[in-house]
Amino acid sequence: MTVPAIEVVLQSASNVDEVPDADEFERWIGAAVSAARSGPAQVSVRVVDEAESAGLNQRFRQRQGSTNVLSFPFEIPPGAQDAGLEAMLGDLVICAPVVIREAGAQGKPVRAHWAHMAVHGTLHLMGYDHIDPGQAREMESLEVEIMAMLGYADPYQENDDG
Repeated sequence: MTVPAIEVVLQSASNVDEVPDADEFERWIGAAVSAARSGPAQVSVRVVDEAESAGLNQRFRQRQGSTNVLSFPFEIPPGAQDAGLEAMLGDLVICAPVVIREAGAQGKPVRAHWAHMAVHGTLHLMGYDHIDPGQAREMESLEVEIMAMLGYADPYQENDDG
């Protein structure tokens, strides 16, 4: 597998101390990109707390409360000259407290859940979705494959410990 050139800009606007570093996000996002397309990619990742996540979720999705990951695909403005803009996939906003809470509730290692949110969000940036059952199966299957390639368990596997 050829890994495309990946550039991740990481912004941390969270009070959580144990946030993955840019190298980890590059590895996770790079795996998603290489599984779904070729060529270089640029992604901005902003790690936030619940208040910012909830505000963005309300503003852009009309949904109450914070959420684990929000994806904002980049759209080349009409009439813009394509000077490398196709590499810009968009922005991910990941809510650190939600990721940590979900990992605990699901009995998953926190790093594995961070990786899953980066992979899941990146696939959204590339046009994958889970609105209908067929799309969901396709996207989840690709996520499971990418997570396995990264050395993580199936993120959709139910935890039998509880």
